Amino acid sequence: MTDVTIYHNPRCTKSRETLELLRSKGIEPTVVEYLKTPPSAAELTAILGKLGKGPRDILRAKEAAEAGIAKDLDGAALVAAMVANPSAIERPIVVKGDKARVGRPPESVLEIL
Repeated sequence: MTDVTIYHNPRCTKSRETLELLRSKGIEPTVVEYLKTPPSAAELTAILGKLGKGPRDILRAKEAAEAGIAKDLDGAALVAAMVANPSAIERPIVVKGDKARVGRPPESVLEIL
């Protein structure tokens, strides 16, 4: 099944668990190591739409602070900051068609499969 994409960080336990869960269900997703290949602002905005969330909803606070992302950023400015500092994006994110879920807990991604 190549219509499933996981935005993956191989160093993250939850991301590894989510990828393993997908594979245990017979799904071999397209794996995007987003720290190496960050989504564009347009891609991240599209993912947010599929999640039904705003940028702040998928912002990792500690990593954002470490990256110097201003707390008062919102909207397009926050998306741009996250694209420039992909470690601040929550992970993993699984996308299938017009739906997406954050894999925290990993089982939450089963809702869209």
